Amino acid sequence: MNRKKFLKTLGTATVASPFLFDLRAAVEKRKVKPIEGSWFEFQHHNPAEGKYWNETLANFTCEQWDAKIKEIAAAGLRYLVLLDVAIYGKSFYPSALLPQHELNCDDPLEAILAAADRYNIRFFLSNGFFGDWYQPAMLMQDADIQKLRLKAMHELVERYSHHKSFYGWYYPNETGIVGHYDDFFIDYVNTSTAEAAKLTPEAKTLIAPYGTRNIKTDDRFIRQLEQLNVDYIAYQDEIGVEKTRVEESAAFFERLYKLHKKAAKSKLWADVEVFRFEGKVYDSALLPAPAERVIQQLEAVSPYVEKILIYQYLGMLNKPGSKVFAGHPDSDELYQRLSGYSYLKS
Repeated sequence: MNRKKFLKTLGTATVASPFLFDLRAAVEKRKVKPIEGSWFEFQHHNPAEGKYWNETLANFTCEQWDAKIKEIAAAGLRYLVLLDVAIYGKSFYPSALLPQHELNCDDPLEAILAAADRYNIRFFLSNGFFGDWYQPAMLMQDADIQKLRLKAMHELVERYSHHKSFYGWYYPNETGIVGHYDDFFIDYVNTSTAEAAKLTPEAKTLIAPYGTRNIKTDDRFIRQLEQLNVDYIAYQDEIGVEKTRVEESAAFFERLYKLHKKAAKSKLWADVEVFRFEGKVYDSALLPAPAERVIQQLEAVSPYVEKILIYQYLGMLNKPGSKVFAGHPDSDELYQRLSGYSYLKS
């Protein structure tokens, strides 16, 4: 049978055969990229949002943190992004710079990095939040905060750089993109990267901007991408915070794909929001989003990004029967649905 005749026959058979229809659907499904990473935290920075897991995490033992990292690795994730190493004037690790949060594990950062060493997870360590996280523009421009941030980077390297899982740095202070990046944001990123390059020359760097829908497709934005000294930019899809509708997302990431291709600098990743709010946006608890919505989000960004990270595993996902369950009761259902589609390992 020649190729033309074969294709014609296949097209006819596809209509008639449920098997071939399912096969074609399976082929299409494989185009969706799996979830390869997630943000991670010891305490959620917004107490209202972290209603269903903050207390649980505060009571985790070091052994339980190990078990949680093991669970995440078993789900197929290979990258974790630590949102912050300090907040509200206290650190999450033993520090000479700040008093420490009182958690059940004396050094949870050591616990998760040691576990990540064992389970082949790559961590991006945060270099924030120092100062009032509600004022990111101030944090990026204040000279004293910058000194504290750089000192903390030195301290983190001294304490934790022996871990093979210390893969890179995440710069958590973000301002929304309104057409273009703020110049002070570029300075903040590049200053952080310059310090990271001195301390950990092999480490990768990551940012996760918001304002994705507002980006202007012009030469100025391309020049800014060329100026930013960062390896990966994981743009927030902003669907969980209700700034973007699912059906709009693909167009925004296609636009970013073209801009990044022209700039030929940072790799384009996605930060997919797998949550919804229990009530008012930003003023209520985070809940797992419906699986159908999350799958549509993954489908939207997959053609355009190198990797998909989510915000976030903790609170929104739990393996059914987990002995270190942390989050909303529906989080095991979202886990099951995503693993059923092979976006997570079961």
